[in-house]
Amino acid sequence: MKDTAAIMGIQFPKRTLEESVDLLRQVVEEPRSELFHVVTVNPEITMACQKNSELRSIVEEAGMITADGIGIVMVSRIKGDHLPERVTGYDMLLQLLAAGNEKGWSFYFLGADPVTNPKACEVIRSTYPNLKICGNQHGFFKPEDEERIITEISSARPDFLIVALGAPYAERWIHQYKDKLQAKIAIGVGGSLDVIAGKVKQTPEVWKRWNVEWLYRLIQQPHRWRRQLILPQFAIRAILYREGRK
Repeated sequence: MKDTAAIMGIQFPKRTLEESVDLLRQVVEEPRSELFHVVTVNPEITMACQKNSELRSIVEEAGMITADGIGIVMVSRIKGDHLPERVTGYDMLLQLLAAGNEKGWSFYFLGADPVTNPKACEVIRSTYPNLKICGNQHGFFKPEDEERIITEISSARPDFLIVALGAPYAERWIHQYKDKLQAKIAIGVGGSLDVIAGKVKQTPEVWKRWNVEWLYRLIQQPHRWRRQLILPQFAIRAILYREGRK
């Protein structure tokens, strides 16, 4: 049996959330000379990769990718190449924070707005007192601030750089500066800091079990409706896509 499932030319590892976190546990404990980039690939990114060769290269060069979306998992099953479950940036972050609390790992949090970022860090400090927050910076910085931020992250040398700048901007930002950041692992986590800070409500488990988290998010954030339009397009194109074509 193959250990990956191909969706629109992207090879998704057949790993569960637990297996993905276990791999990152191993990576963070190893001496590393280069940053390990984790990309959580949702249908939006998958579609964008079809037209954007730069983004496609970022995904292909990543140390690990995960299936961040039930749509990707469902398409894999329709095509007979089953992914075990979706592995979202938010779920992975919570698991890593819990593990970091046990291991004393260090985290740098980049992204979200100027109020949400420090609030999320406050909640994390309270919930996981044994991990180290070695720095944080909101995502509404100016281009002239970028050098200072990169220097700050590099000096902190975090085990985990958590980037909540939105996809695919976070992925591009990490990739652009990966040789300067001096972090062991970097992950784009979308709006995860908004949820941790309480700005956005966490999706109830029942909605997750029925695989309609997207609908709950749409109800909570109606402005997302334009982004949701890509989901049926993705499903149709991904199912009809002939894997292995050049």
